[in-house]
Amino acid sequence: MRVVSLLPSATEIVCAVGAGEALVGRSHECDFPAAITDRPVLTRARIALGDTSGAIDHAVRAVIRDALSLYTVDEQALAALAPDVIVTQDLCEVCAVSLDDVRRAVARLAQREAVEVVSLRPTRLGDVLDDVERVARVLGRAAAGAAVRGALDQRIREIEARAAVAASEVRPRVLSIEWLDPLMIGGTWMPELIELAGGRAVGAAAGAPAPTIDVRELGRLVPEVIVVKPCGFTIERALQERALIERLARGSARVYVTDGNAYFNRPGPRLVESLEIMAACVHPGRFADFAEKHAAAIVPIA
Repeated sequence: MRVVSLLPSATEIVCAVGAGEALVGRSHECDFPAAITDRPVLTRARIALGDTSGAIDHAVRAVIRDALSLYTVDEQALAALAPDVIVTQDLCEVCAVSLDDVRRAVARLAQREAVEVVSLRPTRLGDVLDDVERVARVLGRAAAGAAVRGALDQRIREIEARAAVAASEVRPRVLSIEWLDPLMIGGTWMPELIELAGGRAVGAAAGAPAPTIDVRELGRLVPEVIVVKPCGFTIERALQERALIERLARGSARVYVTDGNAYFNRPGPRLVESLEIMAACVHPGRFADFAEKHAAAIVPIA
């Protein structure tokens, strides 16, 4: 079987269920695990991702307004790879190649009589776990998918049980930041991660899209912990806009910057690592082991 993944989290799922060797092509954002980075890159972005958060947001909105995909697919290279399965998503126009673009590209794959397109659309943590098994079944690895899901679920429940002890004493109000300019609050699975980590999610509901707020509304939300993990940004990239982050730290909340690109914004197996990072931010005393384990991915902002 020959597999192409056009979504970083899907690439991680493919590898987690033991099908990494079947992966023959990837998106420009698929960078984990490191063993797959030698596979051909089949996509590129239409916008300049080195701009400020505000400029990127403006460019994204302009592209969407003009009914263009944010990413392009190298259809010639995709055809040459002759995949049996293509995994993508249709949840977010900003996260990956659009499903319509994939379907158009697949229609031009003259080398294959049939290509199965698996489109993922997770909005809750349970959906992500379901997708692990769904992708595994398509790849003929149903047993591996069930085993991976079981292991991930067990780790989640163990963290939840530890956090429940801490939350019985105090459950801080936690705000997660999805984007800096404009200011967006993490929705979808983020409120669930906060609650599992022993916090109280504020500003967004589980399963819902990321709401946009004015920075002046932060006072109304009264956050005690703020976790900044801009979508697609590494810690280093996020800290390039430190002035925007420091405006969040003007109150009494503890503010942390973490890696949204590698962890929180990828709906795949590493959401459990994301939960560990969240727990270390919400209850640092109770989760000192996670704080040490993920020290490189947690930057406190004074």
